[in-house]
Amino acid sequence: MAYTSTYMNFPGNTEEVFNFYKTVFGGKFGGNGIVRFGDFPSPEGAPQLSDDDKEKIMHIELAIVGGHKLMGTDACESMGFNVKFGNNINIMLGPDTRVETKRLFDALSKDGKVEQELADMFWGDYYGSCTDKYGIQWMFACSEK
Repeated sequence: MAYTSTYMNFPGNTEEVFNFYKTVFGGKFGGNGIVRFGDFPSPEGAPQLSDDDKEKIMHIELAIVGGHKLMGTDACESMGFNVKFGNNINIMLGPDTRVETKRLFDALSKDGKVEQELADMFWGDYYGSCTDKYGIQWMFACSEK
């Protein structure tokens, strides 16, 4: 079955991030749950992982509004990654009701930054945007009147 997802890389705090999103959206981690780098043997010729890196998240996913899946991984410097936060990701949510839109907006913008307060827009949607405390940008559009 087809689906849409957003994949996010974090510098070692993926588990913290996804546990926060789980409190916002509910549900449980999909697929095989939390998959850690240490759950699999290192590929032949690859450097041995430290015990700390073995505990990092290789893959995690969580279904949110409308079946959209958030997926993530720890992309640590010790593994050769250099995660840079910026404006390279937006996740668009289209909740069914204004009440749910407001609840999600308030939860995700807490300790973050509101870019645009929720308001009725000229195109007819109840719209707003924010950046959460982890640097992820969210846009909300609800067409309920």
